[in-house]
Amino acid sequence: MRDFSKTWAIGLMSGTSLDGIDAALLRCDGREILAFGPRLTVAYDDRFRDRLRAILGGEQPVEAVERELTLRHAEAVKQLLEQAGLGRDEVALLGFHGHTIFHAPDQGRTWQIGDAALLAQETGIDVVADFRSLDVSLGGQGAPLAPLFHGALAAGLEKPLAVLNIGGVANVTWIGAADEGVDEVSEVRLLACDTGPGNALINDWVESHTGRPMDEGGALALSGEVNGAALTRMLDHPFFTQPLPKSLDRDDFEPAAVADLSLEDGAATLTAFTAAAVAKVVPQFPSAPGRWLVTGGGRHNPAIMARLVSELAVPVEPVEAVGWDGDALEAQAFAYLAVRSRLGLPLSVPGTTGVKEATTGGVFAPAPRV
Repeated sequence: MRDFSKTWAIGLMSGTSLDGIDAALLRCDGREILAFGPRLTVAYDDRFRDRLRAILGGEQPVEAVERELTLRHAEAVKQLLEQAGLGRDEVALLGFHGHTIFHAPDQGRTWQIGDAALLAQETGIDVVADFRSLDVSLGGQGAPLAPLFHGALAAGLEKPLAVLNIGGVANVTWIGAADEGVDEVSEVRLLACDTGPGNALINDWVESHTGRPMDEGGALALSGEVNGAALTRMLDHPFFTQPLPKSLDRDDFEPAAVADLSLEDGAATLTAFTAAAVAKVVPQFPSAPGRWLVTGGGRHNPAIMARLVSELAVPVEPVEAVGWDGDALEAQAFAYLAVRSRLGLPLSVPGTTGVKEATTGGVFAPAPRV
């Protein structure tokens, strides 16, 4: 079995916020994280973002967009190697998440576009892709997949602890001490789920009214007022009564409840919805987290962070408070998972996705050998 501890892996993530590609270097042995390398983000231009948005749901032809997405990932890899001063022979694996365009695990379906063979050909580096399908085929939710990585990161931190990722969709990893909780991984216990919308509803609301892709700095939400009736209506969604673990698609929620509100009040209400949805998960944890660490783009939004503090009533901090890089964390996770995949180690456990037993995953696409 190959020793990956002496070579780098690169993780690649294109998230549901539709903002771009995150790429990050990581060295690990499949269990312990040994070193972090440089990372970068390559933003999507408006034209490609619109093309990607148009195929969400998988009801339009995806081939041309999938090819362009893959080539953009290849270019991101090349840029990262140049930035890091590394040759491709110094990188053992690419963990290629692709881009989720449809996720309905209760129907046994999840779809991440991306051509792993093309990426391996373009970069000359072996690729692991399709991380979610095996878990879903075995009855799991296929998401979230970062919890084992979060558990490894948090090995030295006080527990119980929650790691909240706010991308287009928000998801949480509850990390307990070894003597409490659900699934033992590296001497911690893990429970995870999607909590509800993250940035997606807010971004879509702002873009539909202003043409801008997001509520920059939470300015609109901070200048608006939360509509209590609309918030209550949105929180009545059946997703919130489902037991953990659970996951959802970016488009499982829609903003009809705020349709008649002003731009600012709609932004404030949708922001409050994101935070209130997170708080609804807490009673299902074995014990309440004493601290929340927030990663993903949502941590840059002061309105979201303020609402989380109000809802959770415990310290809520960006992951940088413990020395992690919140702009790289998801990409780093898929580098970690790629190594675990090649070693045949689990990517998910019952407490993180609801799969019946610890399950590996990923599909290997070797680079052409010259």
